[in-house]
Amino acid sequence: MKHLVLVAGLVSAGVALAEEGARPRVDLPLWELGAVAGAVSQQAYPGSEQQARRALALPYLIYRGKVLRADADGAGLRAVRTERFELDVSFAGSLSSGSETLRAREGMPRLNTLVEAGPVARWFVNGRDAGDRITFELPLRGVFEARNPSRHRGMSFEPRLSWQYRPRAGGNWGYGLSVGALFGDSRLGSAFYGVAASEARPDRPAYDARAGLIAWRVGASASTRVTPDLRLYVFGRLESLAGAANRDSALVRQTTGASYGIGLSYTLTRSAARASD
Repeated sequence: MKHLVLVAGLVSAGVALAEEGARPRVDLPLWELGAVAGAVSQQAYPGSEQQARRALALPYLIYRGKVLRADADGAGLRAVRTERFELDVSFAGSLSSGSETLRAREGMPRLNTLVEAGPVARWFVNGRDAGDRITFELPLRGVFEARNPSRHRGMSFEPRLSWQYRPRAGGNWGYGLSVGALFGDSRLGSAFYGVAASEARPDRPAYDARAGLIAWRVGASASTRVTPDLRLYVFGRLESLAGAANRDSALVRQTTGASYGIGLSYTLTRSAARASD
């Protein structure tokens, strides 16, 4: 069960993005309940030569309250909201390798599923309701193990600039592009790249991880409405460790990698009440 929270978050974000792109924002239901099925393939960690893969089906809930939100723009308590700025809570994470042993980390503690949560400052450069919306985000998140949330694995900072095309009434396809960078403190760097003296091998020398750049990220997504209730979406992300703080760790097996996924969502029911904004 420990990986379900992360995958549900990734998939429901895609569902919310698709749904909000299908109608003018002023005419969205207060809440929507549905089901989603998806498959995700993600690098086990930035720099790994192996992938972590999941396929599953889950229910999802979208709620568009004035303060409490769970939609494409985030989930949690929205503390500040204007036409061009928002202070919210954001989530992210990375999958564990499941039952598969990572060759680079053989004999080392297993890298578990990580969940990230924290505040995000979000600027809508050309306005919140622009059809071609440009958004600049500054999320600062604490990183925890999904199996044991009391185990703090560090802090992450991920500034990101994104472009989102949201079709108006009658349109089916929505698109998104983003570019950003992931930074981490020494604890997060150690979780991915640190090698203790007791774990060292001839091909894996001991390594003290540092704080700094973890990876550059470029992402893309697309969604289309198959029926009024059924949606298809795909997403992908490329990562590069060019200039990364821990590029010299023996746990870095390649400097570029990709994550990608595909999903279907079906809205089972939605409220007659409309969202207030």
